[in-house]
Amino acid sequence: MIPKYKPEGMTIHTPENRSYTSSVAGLERAIQNGAILEETALMCDPSMNLYFDLGGIRGIMPREECVLCRPGEVLKDIAVITRVGKPVAFKVTSLCDDEDGSPVAYLSRREAQRECIMQFLNDLIPGDILRVKITHLENFGAFADVGCGISALLPVDSLSVSRISHPRDRLVCGSYIYAAVKSIDDETGRLFLSQKELLGTWEENAARFSPGQTVAGTVRSVETYGVFVELAPNLAGLAELRSDMLPDDLRIGDTAAVFIKSIIPERMKVKLILIDTQSSPADPSPVRYFIDCEQVRHIDRWVYSPAASPRVIETVF
Repeated sequence: MIPKYKPEGMTIHTPENRSYTSSVAGLERAIQNGAILEETALMCDPSMNLYFDLGGIRGIMPREECVLCRPGEVLKDIAVITRVGKPVAFKVTSLCDDEDGSPVAYLSRREAQRECIMQFLNDLIPGDILRVKITHLENFGAFADVGCGISALLPVDSLSVSRISHPRDRLVCGSYIYAAVKSIDDETGRLFLSQKELLGTWEENAARFSPGQTVAGTVRSVETYGVFVELAPNLAGLAELRSDMLPDDLRIGDTAAVFIKSIIPERMKVKLILIDTQSSPADPSPVRYFIDCEQVRHIDRWVYSPAASPRVIETVF
């Protein structure tokens, strides 16, 4: 049986998924085994039903089966039509013949999501590490698929210690990342995620740099007293401007060449001198995880601040 409870799109091309979705016999086995499958939605009709091609067999997902609504939520048409052209998770609920004698499979994403919640998401606790798929970006954070199309929120201030103005500075829609469960709403069951705890402590990030180096960073804030330059998602320093530079010459998001004057663990400070800047590439750079997220599936506590610092910055899950 194909792996269950993955973000949509992760299993669509697996041999197991294809063995189920390529024949009537495969679909019958899917019903017997309760398998969760994936296929791309090809069309949405005026009644908001989704249509699929399952190896030449027509698949129909009625509107009410497209999304499992939380208590008090109303299914909106936009939640259905935005699935067209994308992989959709589902369970096969029945097989029958149409008026021409051709087989038709009826599908339910709602049932796949219900099982995902009952058998997987309800067992999660804060600190659990998940692989998720980024689906949508807003000013306040990113929405991520945690399994079968079920969304969780990754707030912008939980993406890294270094402050950013928008999640697009870190993330791209459609990308897969690791994140930890930050909290769970007891009433709705909605998950909130955090990534910064996986991106290294101050000491782990600072150990990659040495005074006297000139390195590349990203301008994150321009102030009258200096420029905050991110050297890594969880490490930033304050840079002095060269005498011939003006704050108006700088833009947030620019790539900056900076000289490292000093690294001070007791104060969690990295002092820099800004050498030069240029326009940054449109896509964010891949993040570096300091935890083996394939092997470590849970953390209880994360201490960002170094032992030498009197100020303690930590996350307790």
